[in-house]
Amino acid sequence: MSLKDKLISSFLAFEENIDLENDIHTQRDSAIKYFENTGFPTKKDEAWKYTSLNSILKEDYSIFPKKEFALDYKDVKKYFIHDIDTYTIVFVDGIYSSHLSSTTHDKFDACLMSSALNKAKYKSIIDTYFNKATPEDSLVSLNTAFTREGAYIRVPKNVAAEKPVQIINFSTGSETALMVQPRNLIIAEDGSQLQIIERHQSLTDNAVLTNSVTEVFVGKNANVDYYKIQNDKTSASLIDSTYVKQDRDSVASVHTFSLGGKLTRNNLNFYQNGENINSILKGVTILEDKQHVDHNTLVHHQQPNCESHQDYKGIFSDKSVGVFNGKVYVDKIAQKTDAYQSNNNILIDDTSTCNSKPQLEIFADDVKCSHGCTIGQLDNEALYYLQTRGIPYKEARALLMFAFANNVLDSVKIPEIKKRITKQIALKIGVELGFDL
Repeated sequence: MSLKDKLISSFLAFEENIDLENDIHTQRDSAIKYFENTGFPTKKDEAWKYTSLNSILKEDYSIFPKKEFALDYKDVKKYFIHDIDTYTIVFVDGIYSSHLSSTTHDKFDACLMSSALNKAKYKSIIDTYFNKATPEDSLVSLNTAFTREGAYIRVPKNVAAEKPVQIINFSTGSETALMVQPRNLIIAEDGSQLQIIERHQSLTDNAVLTNSVTEVFVGKNANVDYYKIQNDKTSASLIDSTYVKQDRDSVASVHTFSLGGKLTRNNLNFYQNGENINSILKGVTILEDKQHVDHNTLVHHQQPNCESHQDYKGIFSDKSVGVFNGKVYVDKIAQKTDAYQSNNNILIDDTSTCNSKPQLEIFADDVKCSHGCTIGQLDNEALYYLQTRGIPYKEARALLMFAFANNVLDSVKIPEIKKRITKQIALKIGVELGFDL
């Protein structure tokens, strides 16, 4: 039985065990029908031209874990940003882990999607926001059909969340192969501020496929700062679809650090629904072996006097593959748009590959838009210069790589994350540096 057929046949049993207070049932039915008609994307789809899912769809995934698996904090502490005070929402094999989590309903809500979907007091919020930022898409529809758990975060008007929120999804390997589908809903109302750190982490070499969907709503004059840390095992694959809708005078930034995993696909879409909006998309990718990362981005400028900044850096070695497919779309009404897009890549080995496709579609005539990409190798003259100053070749190469990625790290607003990513990059390169960037 194919994975598609297994998912469709599992849907009826899943629905029978879910009792909800709202119309999510109707949305689930529509979603599974859409997935049934469209199936998984293939390389025939233009947006998936350079990424094939065939290798990961062959596994016999369990759709639901057969039992709950308890984790001790000491065994997973290293995956937390534990040197700062945060709220945490932790899931183990797709199931909420209360003893690893620290949620709140004090000044804002940082809790469970299942609570929001099941409790009547959240009905108006769910009706207003759930599934309202996502386009028609087969993988999003699949996630919607099986939506059960994830993070629900809502910050009321003019409230600044006093601590960041960590969302961590662990896979224990209790199943030979497991598919999980977390669904996150994040709402920052007018004038609010919020920082989020998200991670998906497998703890064994058993196969895991995560199909994650996150909707982010950023109100007027609100600020959302989002960090995605992707440094998983080569048996883990992630399809991460994030949709950000912004109202006027808001700022939203997403930093994506893709440092490991078998196959990672990041769909990141921003929709600007007012004036004076700033959208920031930045990422660092460092791959080795046969790892594959695909960044697919969209910024849709729908109103005038807005900005967007995309800056993605990639370093690829061995037989790894990197893909960047970024689009900036400027409506006719969106005059005075300032849009910047850049994708720069370094190929360490001749066997590594990078496919880059920056795109601009502009229908306004008074704009400032630029895009570009580079794919090359480290500068031999710069390497030679550093070596003549007594720096060994390996360390000299690492310094150049750090300098290459530094402007992305400069915009990280949480020092502990910057320090953590710096150390992980050093580990990937295989050197020890006596300083922090």
